[in-house]
Amino acid sequence: MDAPTTASADNGTSGGGSGGWFTPRTQPASTPDSEREAAEGSRLAAMRPMGRTAADTDKDQPAKDVPQPAPPAEPAPAAAPQLSAAQPPPAERSSSEALPADLRVPTQRATAPAAQPQEPLAQARAESASPDALLIRRTMAEVAPIADKVTSYFYALLFVRHPDLRSLFPAAMDTQRDRLLKALLTAAEHIDNTEVLVAYLQNLGRGHRKYGTRAEHYPAVGECLIGALSRYASGVWDTEMEAAWVRAYTTISQVMIDAAAVDELRAPAWWYAEIVAHDLRTPDVAVVTVRPDQPYPFLAGQYTSLETPWWPRIWRHYSFASAPRSDGLLTFHVKAVPAGWVSNALVHRARPGDIIRLGPPAGSMTVDHTTDSGLLCLGGGTGIAPIKALVEDVAEHGERRTVEVFYGARTDHDLYDIDTMLRLQQSHPWLSVRAVIDQQAHLQLPDAIREYGPWNEFDAYLSGPPGMIRSGVDALRHIGIPSERIRHDSVEELVATGD
Repeated sequence: MDAPTTASADNGTSGGGSGGWFTPRTQPASTPDSEREAAEGSRLAAMRPMGRTAADTDKDQPAKDVPQPAPPAEPAPAAAPQLSAAQPPPAERSSSEALPADLRVPTQRATAPAAQPQEPLAQARAESASPDALLIRRTMAEVAPIADKVTSYFYALLFVRHPDLRSLFPAAMDTQRDRLLKALLTAAEHIDNTEVLVAYLQNLGRGHRKYGTRAEHYPAVGECLIGALSRYASGVWDTEMEAAWVRAYTTISQVMIDAAAVDELRAPAWWYAEIVAHDLRTPDVAVVTVRPDQPYPFLAGQYTSLETPWWPRIWRHYSFASAPRSDGLLTFHVKAVPAGWVSNALVHRARPGDIIRLGPPAGSMTVDHTTDSGLLCLGGGTGIAPIKALVEDVAEHGERRTVEVFYGARTDHDLYDIDTMLRLQQSHPWLSVRAVIDQQAHLQLPDAIREYGPWNEFDAYLSGPPGMIRSGVDALRHIGIPSERIRHDSVEELVATGD
C-alpha cells in the first residue's frame, strides 16, 4: 500500500490551506482594547486536521465555559497471581550453589566517582540548536515539574474528544498513561538529531501497529498533545512556540506513518505464539519457550514486546535469550517483579499450551560481524538472556574473536543460567565467563571489569537493570571505551517497560 502522507506545516504565521495536520491560525495582535483568546476550546480550534475546514473544526470545539474534562475512571490493579500449590519446585543446580573460586570476581571495590556534567558539550548543543528546538526545550522545561498534570489532561482531552480511541488502550492506565506522551516528548526533544530521531520514530511507528494504530489517529493525538502543552506552559506559550510544536509533530507523525506503511508490506502487526516449555529456575524467574504461528525474523541481542491473554493490551519488552534457531522457537527469561502484571502472569500462571502475542523485533544491541573486535559483555540478573544470545551468534558465525562475559547477581542462587554459560565456555575456548556475586549489593557490576582488561579494543554490551546500564556506561567510558562502541537497550525504554 502507499504510505499515507502529510504536507509539511507552514511557518505558523498564516491560516493558509497548504499547512500540515495542524495549521495555527494567525493570532490578532494584542492591543490595549483587546485580550488574547485564552479558552482551551478556542486554542485547540486554532489547529485543525488536514482535510477539515476551519468552520467544521470550530463547530467541533466545546464552548468556552465547559469545565475541564476529568480523566476516565480506571480500575484498580488486580493482585498479582500467586504461586499455586501445584507449581513445580525450582530445579536443583549444583554448580550455582558453590561456584569455583576462579569464576568469581572479588567484590571489594571502590565505586567509580560520579560522572561530572559536561558543560562544554551542553553549551555547544545549545548554541547549535535550531530555533524550533530551543522553543520545544523551553516548553519542556516549563512543564517538567508538572508532568503528571500534563499527562492526565492529555488523556482526558484524547478520550473525551475522541472516545473511539479509548479501546486502543488497556482498561487500567496506571502503567500505560505515561508512555505515549513520554514517547512524543522524547521525539520532539531530539528534533535536531536526525539520525537518532528517525531511527527512534521508525521503530516506534512499526511497534504501534500491534496496538491497532492507523494513520487517521495521529491528528487527534497531535491536537490533544498541543492542547495539553499550551494549557500548562501558558506562561511561555505563544504563536511561535505553537508553530514549532506543529512542525515537530508533523515530522514525528509522518516518519511513524511511513515506517508503519513499509512494515505492513513485509510483516504482520503481531504474531501469535504458543508456549511449549515453562522452566521455573527460581521462585521468581522462569525460562519461557514459545513457537510462533509463522516465521519470526530477528537478530541476536534484540528484544520484542509481549502480551498475555490475562492482561489484554498490556505489552512488556523481553529480550530473546538465544540466537535464531533452526526450529523457529523463541526463548525468554522472565523475572516476576512486584506489581508486575505481565511478568507475574508469565512466571506464575503461564503453562504450555497458552497462547501469547508478540510484537515486532527491535533493538540495536547486535554483533557487528564485519570486525574482529573482542566483545565485553555485562549481564545483570535476567540481563544475561541477550548476552547468551550474542555468544551463540558469534559461535554460529564461526568466529574466534575474544568474548568476555561478566554475569552479575546478588547471590549464587540468582545465577539461574550459570550452567548454560559454563557449558558454552567449555565448548568455545575464546569465551570467558566470570560470576560477580555481591550479597550486600555494594558492588556495581561494571566496577568489576576494572580488575581486568585492557578493554580499549573491545565492543561493549550491557544488559540488565536501568541503574546498572547507566553506571556501566560511565564506567566503560572511564576505562577508555568510546561511546560509539558501547551498546545497550534504551534506558528510557527499560524504565517505561519495567515489568
